[in-house]
Amino acid sequence: MHWKPTLIAQLEQGPAVWITVINAQGSVPRGQGTVMVVFEDEFLGTIGGGHLEFEAIAEARKCLRVPESRQTLPIEKRFALGPSLGQCCGGALVLKFEWVTHQDQARLLQIIDLQTDNRFKPLALFGGGHVGKALINVLAPLPFHVRWIDSRDEIFPQDVPSQVVCEHSNPVEAAVNDLVPNSRVLIMSFSHAEDLDILMACLWRHRQHQDLPFIGLIGSATKWATFKRRLAERGFSEAECAHVTCPIGVLGIEGKEPEVIAVAVAAQLLQA
Repeated sequence: MHWKPTLIAQLEQGPAVWITVINAQGSVPRGQGTVMVVFEDEFLGTIGGGHLEFEAIAEARKCLRVPESRQTLPIEKRFALGPSLGQCCGGALVLKFEWVTHQDQARLLQIIDLQTDNRFKPLALFGGGHVGKALINVLAPLPFHVRWIDSRDEIFPQDVPSQVVCEHSNPVEAAVNDLVPNSRVLIMSFSHAEDLDILMACLWRHRQHQDLPFIGLIGSATKWATFKRRLAERGFSEAECAHVTCPIGVLGIEGKEPEVIAVAVAAQLLQA
């Protein structure tokens, strides 16, 4: 749902039809509450693509282009995902079509924000190096609110996605204390010493609150073996160390380029 700025700008130029999935049964591409908005020459969002979306956009644009049809809105239409639509999903959707203008902007943004709050997960990314920058780009369209943290305040690029907040923290591990509960954590700072400090802070917090569901550390199996030994020396148990994922990234992706690692790690976050 990263098209809020475009939605605001487009509504200032003219009206649109807002489409909401109000009922979903069986095998369907998107669930109840999914929304998209259709303008005369563009659309934002998706209710699943394919012929279903083609028909929904056509219906919306008929309402936009034929003045008389605007008076019939809002309407609800049922679409069966069978042979008539050329889709063999087997389910059915009920779509609601609404006429909207710039006067509806606040209500529509509230709907988007509610969906964002329900779907987007908090993620703390420690490290602004090559992999960190690549990961920010990969995460841009994905459902995460990212807190991007580094001890070097000059490391962050000027332009970051709207759901990313950059933070300078020195010492960097101090930021762990006030992470949003249930934050996913990725640790990839510029030094192993910082990585260890951040990791210990995360494990200490998780020992107290059990509220960091995923703690990922970039590195090799050799690095993790060294870190486990140092963590044990500092009083962390085998069970606590088992809560750490290292190396990070889904299995089977062998490339070491920052962009490749970023894709593998993003996929792992979605799995988790």
